[in-house]
Amino acid sequence: MKLLRTVPIVVLACALALSACANTVRGVGRDVKSTADAVDDTVN
Repeated sequence: MKLLRTVPIVVLACALALSACANTVRGVGRDVKSTADAVDDTVN
């Protein structure tokens, strides 16, 4: 009976953790792109 209560909580926690990681990776990608754009503008 405890397992039936624990599984949904664990699944929800994993889903929240994965969604947070996806947002972080997206943010890093934007930061890298803006840095590359700034360097390109400086060189030109």
